Amino acid sequence: MSAWLTPEEWTAVGLSLKVALAAMVGSLVPGIVVAMLLARGRFWGRQALDVIVHLPLILPPVAVGYFLLLGFGRRGPIGAFLAEQFGIVFSFRWTGAALACAIMGFPLLVRAIRLSIEAVDRKLEEAGETLGAHPVWVFLIVTLPLILPGILAGMVLSFAKAMGEFGATITFVSNIPGETQTLPSAIYTFTQIPGGEGGALRLTLVSIAISTGALWTSEWLARRVRRRVSAE
Repeated sequence: MSAWLTPEEWTAVGLSLKVALAAMVGSLVPGIVVAMLLARGRFWGRQALDVIVHLPLILPPVAVGYFLLLGFGRRGPIGAFLAEQFGIVFSFRWTGAALACAIMGFPLLVRAIRLSIEAVDRKLEEAGETLGAHPVWVFLIVTLPLILPGILAGMVLSFAKAMGEFGATITFVSNIPGETQTLPSAIYTFTQIPGGEGGALRLTLVSIAISTGALWTSEWLARRVRRRVSAE
């Protein structure tokens, strides 16, 4: 592939993979917690939390990127605090692209996990609790294996969304080659210059190949998990 792509195109591919993986891994634990709260929680503000989680699905991605710029930019309240206290900068950095992608893919991750949690037979969990097991152990030993296919599906959806995210990313971190130029941004750049059709086509084919491979891997892992859980 390195001979087929130019060094700049290869850089965009590698950066996209890094951003997508960071977004997926960084949102996994919060996604499981939020999915559990929405599926099992009975508390004031649950509907508000549900709306907030799903807002990125209905808001224009550019609006999400603009809100991130206001909050996490160098002059934003959160961004300024993180930069001054911990030296963490998101705006116009690849970490900012990962943050934007994580937020855009978070609803898909939560929804997939939530549906799996709601499908779990509560009697199995109650049986563990009646035997004196702590709720945390019940979740780790009983619930987690049962919802693992949903977690895998959510991870792939989050990863695929991150690979294709454009609006929020380019608004928050711009389109800087080698730093924030992901695959969608690079494809857009190629479409704006004369003779860039070849580069746009090559990167589009790479995007299709990566997404197809991720989906196939997810299905393969989900089948293995289901067989293992059924055997047990």
